[in-house]
Amino acid sequence: MSSDIPADSDTADVDLGALLGACPLPLTDYKEVVLAHGSGGKLGHQLIEKLVLPQFRNQFLEPLHDGAIFAVGETRFAFTTDSYVVSPIFFPGGDIGKLAVHGTVNDLAMCGARPLHLSAGFILEEGLAMEDFWRVVQSMREAADAAGVKLVTGDTKVVDRGKADKIFISTSGIGVIPEGVNIHPGRAQIGDKILLSGAIAVHGIAIMSVREGLEFETEIASDTAPLSSLVDAMLATKIDIHVLRDPTRGGITSALTEIAQSAKVGMLLDEARIPISEEVKGACEILGLDPLYVANEGKLLAIVAAQDVDLVLSAMKSHPLGQHAAVIGEVTSDHPGFVMMKTRIGGTRVVDMLSGEQLPRIC
Repeated sequence: MSSDIPADSDTADVDLGALLGACPLPLTDYKEVVLAHGSGGKLGHQLIEKLVLPQFRNQFLEPLHDGAIFAVGETRFAFTTDSYVVSPIFFPGGDIGKLAVHGTVNDLAMCGARPLHLSAGFILEEGLAMEDFWRVVQSMREAADAAGVKLVTGDTKVVDRGKADKIFISTSGIGVIPEGVNIHPGRAQIGDKILLSGAIAVHGIAIMSVREGLEFETEIASDTAPLSSLVDAMLATKIDIHVLRDPTRGGITSALTEIAQSAKVGMLLDEARIPISEEVKGACEILGLDPLYVANEGKLLAIVAAQDVDLVLSAMKSHPLGQHAAVIGEVTSDHPGFVMMKTRIGGTRVVDMLSGEQLPRIC
């Protein structure tokens, strides 16, 4: 198709409909990709729903879960993929390699799967210090060992200096889903309780503290961690967990809005119950960020029936990654597809999906 467009032409003047024939470019409000398309919020959803999903629609992709779920014989598997472009590549509490392993392990865990194997693709920029690449690879190995997964295949490419930003990593993973586990974003039911495994916005603020040169009395380190063992502890209760989600890009409200839209239910959060450290709260105020939309990398949201919440909460609190777990809200019949929040001063406001980009290059 590129040979049909003159090299010096302005693409705004090209008849894209004629060039694409029977498959015209879907209408969007943007003629170019912007950073907010990668935020995990409204623009990212528009990108997927208008341009990508219609071309590949099938029963495995349609749920837009953290991974595709399929069966081979009597065994159910989860399969997921993700890419990591975080800047800087080393930050308090982690690095791009550890993040790449944890992120894919966690997406499998959010499907209720026991992670087994990973693949990794490296895009390296010419000029990357070999010592830095070695640190990243070592970190990935340590993270994979700790999570109990094996990296079994991969690929490496090198691009010209200035054509990337040091290193980008893509990882895919596969895991086995135990019998009887049925975790799906569409299973949130009216009356269910919403649980959060710990304090929010830690990862995003750890990244921003490096970018902005902020110093605090106590260092804010990323909460990146493999959540599969916490999910194992929750599943060991034999409770029917309806939904799991790790609220990465877009924070907890974007994640919950996705679930509310999928299940066609409403949600009501209690701001006073949402755990957040004083250091992170203060940093968000300095930076002008809303912590509800800041990325997390070692926290999960769970939605369970009201009668089961105490048992699941107890199991979470007994695990190192869930010691500060809390019930932060409930699923309601009001305002389907929207998340509302009871504020600390007694009012109620809508907490919509992130519409812009608070923190680019966060994972």
